[in-house]
Amino acid sequence: MHRDKALHSFLIEKTWQLTEDWYQSIDKSKAAGVYASTNPKTIETLKKQNHEFHEHFCEVFVTEESKFLKDFERWVLMIARDDEHLNTPVTVIMKEFFNVQKQYLNLIQEFVSLHQGEYPQSIIDAWNKIIIDTFNKIVTWFVEENQNYSEEKLIAQQEMINELSSPVIALNNHMGLLPLIGMIDTQRAKYIVENTLAQCTEKEITHLFIDLSGVLIIDTMVAQQIFSLIETLGLIGVKSTLSGIRPEIAMTAIQLGLSFEKVSIKSNLAQAIGSQQ
Repeated sequence: MHRDKALHSFLIEKTWQLTEDWYQSIDKSKAAGVYASTNPKTIETLKKQNHEFHEHFCEVFVTEESKFLKDFERWVLMIARDDEHLNTPVTVIMKEFFNVQKQYLNLIQEFVSLHQGEYPQSIIDAWNKIIIDTFNKIVTWFVEENQNYSEEKLIAQQEMINELSSPVIALNNHMGLLPLIGMIDTQRAKYIVENTLAQCTEKEITHLFIDLSGVLIIDTMVAQQIFSLIETLGLIGVKSTLSGIRPEIAMTAIQLGLSFEKVSIKSNLAQAIGSQQ
């Protein structure tokens, strides 16, 4: 009911005008993210992306819905994963989506006025409805893809941070050093255990120095994980020496009933390494 080749042709002819009018309508003094950029290349890319949107969207008036959405997929994924848009608040992006929606609703009025009396109100209402419904689908689609991709990036970055923040450094004579720095939560502690065991095996470490002097805060679960690591290392033939234990960490371990009897402990890293030379 909403498909019409004449309307499609009318809209297609105005795609670049839509892009230029939209970009000029942005209040640069209040804009954020990609819309506030003054970089000519970024602006050119933004306009190109907006124009590609129009080229796809106009097809809703001549193309079957499933094919229309399939053809739109590449654009949605491209924008959802675009660095400039990822650095722009989603609420700001949604506002611009709906500003573009207004452009289309206004163009329907313009088209109808040019064809006075040719289309019944039911057809005009169907056009307005398909614009609103399709924009809702696209905006929802974009937000979901944008959130999913942001979460994937965050997980990948966290994994990289964990890997970089818990390296086993190989020393002489099959000795290794695990310097722990910063806050260690339960998730990071679990990663440290898994990563340390793997690296000690890979690097043929037989004596590991675990330095805690850079650890500021530790909870009960983490303390248990560290002692569990020491016990597990012993099972695979790796001797452990702890150094730099802060008083509060020692108190936490004692409150948990964790025994230091079988653990070699030194006050600092230099003393720990020196004791093996």
